[in-house]
Formats: sequence, C-alpha cells, structure tokens
Amino acid sequence: MQLYTIGQAARLLGVSPDTARRWADAGRVATHRDEGGRRLIHGKDLAAFSVEIAGTGEGAASYTSVRNAFPGIVTAVKLGDVAAQVEIQAGPHRLVSLLTREAVEELALEVGVEATARVKSTNVHIDRT
Repeated sequence: MQLYTIGQAARLLGVSPDTARRWADAGRVATHRDEGGRRLIHGKDLAAFSVEIAGTGEGAASYTSVRNAFPGIVTAVKLGDVAAQVEIQAGPHRLVSLLTREAVEELALEVGVEATARVKSTNVHIDRT
C-alpha cells in the first residue's frame, strides 16, 4: 500500500502542509505514525479525500498546471480486456485518460498511487511518479 507524508499529501491536494496537518488533526483524513513519528496517510484514504474536497474549492485557489503536467493521485482504474480508464485527482482537477490495459499494468497504476497526467492537445498521458 502506498503511503504519503503530510507534505506529499499537501502537494498532491494543492494546499500548504499546515492545511493538510489541520485537516488531519480535525480527523478529516485518517493518519497513523511510523516508527520515526511521522504522520502517514494511506493512498486509498488520500484518494477518497481528494475526491471529497475537489468540488468544494478547498485548496483550489492557487493550484495551476506547469507545462501541462498535473501531479495527483489515482482515484479510479477501470480495466477492460484491452483498454483501461484511469482517473486522477490533481488538486481541484479531475482528469480521465483512456489507455491500454497493458500500460496500466506496466505502470502498476491503482487507486492511491501517485501519478502525473500530462496533457497535449486532446491526449492525456499518465506517468507514474
């Protein structure tokens, strides 16, 4: 299971680490501590929370795309026999890409995994980070 620090979660959600800490302190997203005392968030919990806040405008004010790259977290993967659909929540942006099942398997894309959607013209390319 992919785990994220508060700082990594903040970057993916498009907010400051302080905001992410306040959300965790308020119980809005579940965390647990590792041996070193760092708070960690399970990828699936972060994916669900990112979808929850996407429509609220929380953290959306300053989130921008740089060079058409949208770092985010995979929130859904639908596999067909040949094709697949992958959804990424990048701050307030929900991106959906259609790609081959083989590509999804090679990149090991699953809910809760960090990934970057790259947009060029009408195509969205997914990079595993």
